[in-house]
Amino acid sequence: MELNKLIEEFKNKYGVVKLDLACGNNKKNEEYIGIDIAETESSDFQIDLQKYPWPIETSSIDEINISHYLEHIPHLDIKGIVKETNSFEEFKERIINCKDGFIEFFNELNRILKVGGKVHVTSPYYTSIRAYGDPTHTRYLGDWSFFYLNKEWRDGNKLSHYNLECDFDIKYSYFITNEISLKSEEVRNKAFAHDWNVIDDIIVELIKK
Repeated sequence: MELNKLIEEFKNKYGVVKLDLACGNNKKNEEYIGIDIAETESSDFQIDLQKYPWPIETSSIDEINISHYLEHIPHLDIKGIVKETNSFEEFKERIINCKDGFIEFFNELNRILKVGGKVHVTSPYYTSIRAYGDPTHTRYLGDWSFFYLNKEWRDGNKLSHYNLECDFDIKYSYFITNEISLKSEEVRNKAFAHDWNVIDDIIVELIKK
């Protein structure tokens, strides 16, 4: 079955369309269409999420869940571009026209989401051993990482040349260690700012503007 037909079936059944991207074998619940590169018990459809555009209609999705995937998205392959170009001018032109994997991913999310659609992200926090302990992680994410997804913030920092096309409102929360959760608010806030292995995961809600 084509993915867009599956999306239409879920829309008729639930009234909204929710995707769990890179769900692995741990789809959030049965109201979500599980999408992964691998065929698992949880995945309903197989897509390589690093190949764009995805076979999903523009402005067709209400909600998206992404748990522990962003940290695996590869960076722009600078070495590969160097090998494929024969001059500095050609290299410069390729770099200007290429996008980092994080940028391409969120531009594509922006394309398929309806206005007002939500994205729920969970990733290891950059000050946690959970971020650095997995050898397949390629990037380390904190609050600042998501500022770039807001157009007003990008414009205020003169970053329009980053080729980001998305515009999201952003809300943050955190999954913290049990030990610090028992401390006072003052102690917790100080630890959040200065200590490692206090925040395990960052949890982000993005709302398409």
